[in-house]
Amino acid sequence: MDRPVFPIRIVMQRRKLVSRWTDEVWETHGVVRGQLDEPVSIEPILQSEECNQYLVKGFRLELFRDEAEGYYLNVSAHAPKVFIMWRKEDGQEIAMPVMATLSYGEAARGMDASENVDAVPMPAEIFTWVGEYVEQNYHPEPKKQRNGDKPSFQSKR
Repeated sequence: MDRPVFPIRIVMQRRKLVSRWTDEVWETHGVVRGQLDEPVSIEPILQSEECNQYLVKGFRLELFRDEAEGYYLNVSAHAPKVFIMWRKEDGQEIAMPVMATLSYGEAARGMDASENVDAVPMPAEIFTWVGEYVEQNYHPEPKKQRNGDKPSFQSKR
């Protein structure tokens, strides 16, 4: 069975800083719909003295059943997000996205591994797409019934 896929393009942004530790900061600025099977490529879209933006094509969001709870937590949040993990290697001019996800769990695992993970607002069309997936595939585990306030050694077995 094929997994659901949503093609995206990622806007990466470099801002100049006046700091004694670094002269720039990279961040994910946003995501927009892409095209299926688009090759990875970079296109400058804004060039100024203070800020540069690059459109990185060829990425996709892919949904996995075992991440359904993470998608549910995201779409039920006040402000749903798309999470972008990115890296800037030594000698590399532009920070490059590595992965995009809609799962809180997957994003948290990336952050726990000391990766750069940015959260950007989720566009409405992605929200609708993942929301339908969650409705069809996420079934919360039923809550276990408790035996009152008795300690476990006093409850009937």
